[in-house]
Amino acid sequence: MNAQLVISLRSIEYLGEKRICAESVFNPELIAIMKTVPGATWSSSMNCWHYPDTRDTINSLFDAFRGKAWLDMDALKKSRLTGGGTKDIKTPAQKSVLPALSSEASDKVGRFSDWLRSKRYSESTVKIYTDSICTFLRYFSTKDTSAICNNDVIDFNNHYILANKYSTSFQNQVVNAIKLFYLTVENRNLDIDLIHRPKREHKLPNVLSKEEVALILKSPVNIKHSTMLSLIYACGLRRSELINLKPGDVDSKRGLLIILQAKGKRDRVVPISEKVIVMLRDYYTRYKPIQWLFEGQNKGEQYSEESLAMVLKAACKKAGIAKPVSLHWLRHSYATHLLESGTDLRFIQELLGHKSSKTTEIYTHVSTKSLQKIKSPFDDLF
Repeated sequence: MNAQLVISLRSIEYLGEKRICAESVFNPELIAIMKTVPGATWSSSMNCWHYPDTRDTINSLFDAFRGKAWLDMDALKKSRLTGGGTKDIKTPAQKSVLPALSSEASDKVGRFSDWLRSKRYSESTVKIYTDSICTFLRYFSTKDTSAICNNDVIDFNNHYILANKYSTSFQNQVVNAIKLFYLTVENRNLDIDLIHRPKREHKLPNVLSKEEVALILKSPVNIKHSTMLSLIYACGLRRSELINLKPGDVDSKRGLLIILQAKGKRDRVVPISEKVIVMLRDYYTRYKPIQWLFEGQNKGEQYSEESLAMVLKAACKKAGIAKPVSLHWLRHSYATHLLESGTDLRFIQELLGHKSSKTTEIYTHVSTKSLQKIKSPFDDLF
């Protein structure tokens, strides 16, 4: 990778639509690549190429410029934190432009990325860890990677992460990436136990009432949209699990949904109600999907996570629900409603695909079944 070639991405609005603008110094090779990225449009007024503001675009840009240029996403990430564009990128924005990676550091990051893929880490994990270590090494651009020590990591935490008020989850991601990078690429072990990790935040899951869920699921007019949202709630799916389903994953005779290689590369099966099977049959008859159970506008094209989120947003608006509902709220609601109906926590853990029972136990804190039986001492005062 040429450390001098940097492409800056930022969020813009073009004809009322959110777009991603790519800017760089003039370079015929880079311009030729920019033209090939799906959705590429040239704006003479802004003097840049711009693309649909979607996760697929980000992936395409990374694939197109891998090994050819560094993608500087500082401005793009910042716009997402302040409410602009879609919210697909979960790493925080950098408030000041960091120097580009050196050639040596770029090569090492490339080797780190290759190692992660060879170990079959998911692409999202590869991207998160690669972005994290790039940010860290760019912060110490004047220092050789082999000379970085524990004190440098503490300095990075204090003067970059904490100073910019970044999240605890990002801080843990960076520390994990640093540990793995130095263990696999530098062949030495930084003593992570000496590095200050933030206390884990314990947030309760957001849960909708059954009445609110019913309103949301009844709102879409399009049968594809209503079937997708219904399946997420009825089976407690993550959004990635839904869009990765294939027609053969539905076992209607046994009333089961087969979820392959979900989070943590774990397979599981969950029961499907007869009502959902009827919906799926009606949907399948009308749309006749080929490769994916839910496809985009073009046959064989996987439905995008962005479009799915927009379906939910439109359903909530039509249902008159003003809460900032996300697709994961439907999964949380599924688990909580199962618990409130008397389903054993161990079964819920299996249905959700949780590795640890501690992850599932959080739903006991939002279940109202037991809480409503508690009588407040205030009632006995008067």
